[in-house]
Parts: sequence; C-alpha cells; structure tokens
Amino acid sequence: MTTTARLPGPCHLCGGLQGARIDRVWLCVACGWRCGDVPDADLPLPRVDVVYYLRYDRRVKIGTSRNPRQRLRSIRHDELLAFEAGDRMQEQRRHREFAEVREGGEWFTLTGELRAHVSALRAAGDPWQLYARWLGEALRG
Repeated sequence: MTTTARLPGPCHLCGGLQGARIDRVWLCVACGWRCGDVPDADLPLPRVDVVYYLRYDRRVKIGTSRNPRQRLRSIRHDELLAFEAGDRMQEQRRHREFAEVREGGEWFTLTGELRAHVSALRAAGDPWQLYARWLGEALRG
C-alpha cells in the first residue's frame, strides 16, 4: 500500500517536500530518494545532461548543460520553459529541427511549432522535478 504525504523535512537530494510511503519506507516523490538518506558529500553527483529551453521576450534559447542551476543563473531570461534529457547531440538535433526560426547562435523565435514542442515537454512535468528524478535515477543506477 502506498501513502502520499508531506515529508518530515526536505529531501536531502533535491529539496522536495512530498513523499510516498511504500511499505515502511518514505521516498521523495520528486526524485525517488529515500527519506533520511544523505548523499555522500565526498562523492560527486552523477552527470545528468539536460537540454534546456529558456524564454526571453519572444525568443527561446535551446542549450545544454550538465549543471543547469549554475548555467541558468548565468543567462538572462524571463522563464524556464522546459528540460529534456539529452546532451549536445540532442541539442544539435533540436537546433536543426528549428533551424528555420533561428535568430542567431542558440536563440530561436518562439513560433507555434516551437511552443507546441515545449508544451509537449512540459506535459511530462515541472522541469526541476524532472531533473531531480533523473538525478535520483542516476544515483540509484
């Protein structure tokens, strides 16, 4: 039987507050990390590459990072639209897919087609929760 409730404290991996109790174990809903377990500070976190979509006015930057929190702090933007799992090869595929609306570099005009693509990615969930889940899966894997 599974019970969902607020965790007694934030998840030590992703900071999530909701948990699922499976048998006698509480797991973070966002990343699947076991409540109370602390990642080993002496070990680096696993590499999880993401392709990010940032909106600035009516433009979208499609880029990639293995450390999205740090990367996004360094880029002026209005809104994080979405993440998708992927590395530079996935980013380059997206650049080719939306080449007709490229404004320069990694910036693209926010057209209906690009908006639909981002909406499909958003349907999978909040970008930061997805990243937390991918990070948790990489740690367990």
